Amino acid sequence: MIDTYQESAVSYKTARFLKLMVLLIIIVALNVGGTWLSHLIDFQLFPRHEPMLHAIVLVAVVLYIVLMATPFMPGIEIGLALMMLLGNKGAILVYLCTLAALSVSFAIGRKIPSRFIDLLLNWLHLYKASALVRQLESLNQQERLAFLYEKAPSRIAPFLLRHRYLAIAVVVNLPGNALIGGGGGIGLVAGMSKIIPFHGYLMVLAIAIAPVPLWFFLQGS
Repeated sequence: MIDTYQESAVSYKTARFLKLMVLLIIIVALNVGGTWLSHLIDFQLFPRHEPMLHAIVLVAVVLYIVLMATPFMPGIEIGLALMMLLGNKGAILVYLCTLAALSVSFAIGRKIPSRFIDLLLNWLHLYKASALVRQLESLNQQERLAFLYEKAPSRIAPFLLRHRYLAIAVVVNLPGNALIGGGGGIGLVAGMSKIIPFHGYLMVLAIAIAPVPLWFFLQGS
């Protein structure tokens, strides 16, 4: 009986490890693929033939929005290239595109059914997190916050909940944040949490992403 229990525990741990490894491989592949694509587009933004410029910029803008809205996909290289190429206009364009992309990721996160998140967490054998999602499903924003304050496992979690807007602003500007989901992942999680209204998210985002485009705008003026 004890041997059977031990075998079951080992099998459970092995299955969870393998599934987490699969998820990690997917995340790394997305990150590497996004970096490669960003560098490729960055190079193509400087064509030899002037008539091609507008078409290439349009393609770069669309890809930049897609990359920024997708979790674990770095797109900042394309944004920097656009700002360097277009000057003042590029800075404004990149700012607006970033705002649009991260708003899209938030909206997608808000629309993802809790059932889907529950199934994913169960598949990864994260049963406590899955149970938490089920408990939060029927609660409104204020009830969710009160519940999370009560159930938060450490002092750090309540602090982050209390200062959630500041936390979003810091993480969005964190160097290398593509490794923890990037802007798209941050927006997706913020939307899924349903503890942040869209207008509040949009306001903090508008301020948080402004410094780099503003610097390029002032440099080009």
